[in-house]
Amino acid sequence: MDRYLTYDIPAEAGGLLVEQFLHRQGFSRQVRIQLKKFSDGVLLDGQSVFLTHRLQGGEQLAVHLHETASSERIIPVPLPLSILYEDEDLLVVHKPAGMPIHPSMHNDDNTLANALTWYYDQQNKPFVFRCCNRLDRDTSGLTIVAKNMLCSSILSERTARKEIHREYLGIVRGHLTETSGTIRAPLGRKPGSIIERTVDFACGETAVTHFRVLAEENGHSLLQLLLETGRTHQIRVHLQYLGFPLVGDYLYNPDYEWIHRQALHSYRMAFQHPTTGKSLVFTDPLPEDMQRILPHANCSNLA
Repeated sequence: MDRYLTYDIPAEAGGLLVEQFLHRQGFSRQVRIQLKKFSDGVLLDGQSVFLTHRLQGGEQLAVHLHETASSERIIPVPLPLSILYEDEDLLVVHKPAGMPIHPSMHNDDNTLANALTWYYDQQNKPFVFRCCNRLDRDTSGLTIVAKNMLCSSILSERTARKEIHREYLGIVRGHLTETSGTIRAPLGRKPGSIIERTVDFACGETAVTHFRVLAEENGHSLLQLLLETGRTHQIRVHLQYLGFPLVGDYLYNPDYEWIHRQALHSYRMAFQHPTTGKSLVFTDPLPEDMQRILPHANCSNLA
């Protein structure tokens, strides 16, 4: 999907190479290499220039990101799709429980990637699927999808720098004596399994989850969960380690009395827009299957 961006070069940027200026705007080395392939990839006051051209200040720099191909092997499928926000660079989407993010061997036509490929195929637009925050199949809620290589690159770097605020809601059975706290327990693969993770203080990767109890009802507790790191199954394993696993979790706590999937929801995301710098905040209400467990829980006052 093509993207055009323009920058007014300030006087203080005079003396920089075009490549240096673009690097400061978040253009990764890979994206800059792509720009070199097209005569209209970089224009300065309407004229094609090399990335080694030295800026003077006061010019206008235009960048054209060419993307004409679509993701290979992703089948367009008309699936329910709930887009909460869309602009030239990204989408924020509500992913329902039960829908995988990416196609796999046994899920090649029922994923978020299939749904978005269909959405853009109907508009005759090429689309490369680039999801910026992965959710497990049975976790519901907010996810970000980049619409071009620049947005994807910037958001990936910000994720690594922990600059994308992610907040979840989860339900566990029982009463927690501590109403808030932090779980610091490194995670690694569980021996003998290619899917499951476990707490591994010897060889695991650093993992930190903050939690707060929001409500109690029907013998269950609703937790606000903030990720400081983003390891695979982090919340699920950390809560199991705490002694309060998510209800309905087929891997770590197959307690299906109230719900038939892990009771985990990506509730809130806050981040700076990758190209405009605008602060963006999105929330996604507690889904019906989780609301049924604590019908009087009020999440509207969460900070």
